[in-house]
Amino acid sequence: MTVFVYRGRSHRGEVIEGRLDAENSDQIATRLLGAGITPIDIGPASEQESLRRRLSRTLGLGKPSTADLMMFSRQMHTITKAGVPLLRGLRGLQASMHNDVLRDAVADIVTSLESGRDLGASFARHPAIFQPLYVNMVRVGESTGTLDTAFARLCEYLNTEQDVHDRVQSALRYPLFVVAAVILAVGIISIKVIPAFAPVFRMLGNDIPLPTRLIMGVSSLTRQYWWAMAGAAAVAYALIRAYLKTDRGRYRWHRAQLKLPLVGKLLHEAILARVTRSLAICLAAGIPALQALGTIARTTGNDYLSEGILRLRDTVERGDSISRAAATAGLFPPLVVQMIAVGEETGELTSLLAEVAEHYRRDVDYQLRNLSAVIEPVLIVAVGGIVLVLALGVFLPMWDMFAKVGAQG
Repeated sequence: MTVFVYRGRSHRGEVIEGRLDAENSDQIATRLLGAGITPIDIGPASEQESLRRRLSRTLGLGKPSTADLMMFSRQMHTITKAGVPLLRGLRGLQASMHNDVLRDAVADIVTSLESGRDLGASFARHPAIFQPLYVNMVRVGESTGTLDTAFARLCEYLNTEQDVHDRVQSALRYPLFVVAAVILAVGIISIKVIPAFAPVFRMLGNDIPLPTRLIMGVSSLTRQYWWAMAGAAAVAYALIRAYLKTDRGRYRWHRAQLKLPLVGKLLHEAILARVTRSLAICLAAGIPALQALGTIARTTGNDYLSEGILRLRDTVERGDSISRAAATAGLFPPLVVQMIAVGEETGELTSLLAEVAEHYRRDVDYQLRNLSAVIEPVLIVAVGGIVLVLALGVFLPMWDMFAKVGAQG
């Protein structure tokens, strides 16, 4: 297929530009007219742009973000609620999308629908973009005639996920900036400053203070063997990545993440908030509990907790209630297990699971707001220690030299 660049006008007169894959320009014009867009100009994309797009696909770059999927879900909710035919609505979305990967996926979904597949099966053809939870929600909405409600719930779910992600990034931005600045400063001092003072320090002979010898050694090692250090770091990084891609390595790393100081508890509760929210959404949509738990286990992003959810599902499959299975799996604290038990007894499990998810969300928000306050003292002590070593390494030999000069005078 060839990549074509097009420009057209919507029925409101707005100018719409984009790129589409097709055999020829006539297919592009047909697609645009079917989406309610009047073509103005259609032409093949430059060879460089086509090559860049193919390379991006091969490397897996340009994957749609949570914000892109949230916007897509909101648009699908609007289309299905307004009663616009799916094929026409999807063609319109395809023509106006900015993310190439998502646009290509929607184009394939349109082709799949035209070949006779249902919407859920068409979405399932793109597991790298649409998670099992997303696909199952679409399938249930399609089978029950409530696609608009399904997409509304998915939009709400993705909006919450995006909000938590943005809060985590905001909380970690300052600490990461400080760490990067300290590493840069230490590197400049080791490579530029210390070598300039080294001849003066060597005048002391064997009386060079320990901090100074340490700094000089690190500086000399860095300047002489930087290539070996960079190579060793690259090899170590590649080996660690390869190990983490194995089932055993990924499982151990995910389990260790939950035990990390400061962020382990935060990560654990964020995942549990996602699990309970997803379960509430699935049950409200009419997805059976066993199917919902199996789907959620594949979308947690943590193999260790996924194993716990699968154990919970197996216990429910043997006939136990969700509350007893949750107590056996050890995923939730006793208070949450009691709330689940009350929900089962009163028939309000969905609403109580949503309440549990909200409880975890509030707790995660509180911890995120206080994360910077907890990390700042640790950073201050660490940065202060590094500055102290550097200062002692530079000034101690000078003081010794001044003392010797004063004694000789």
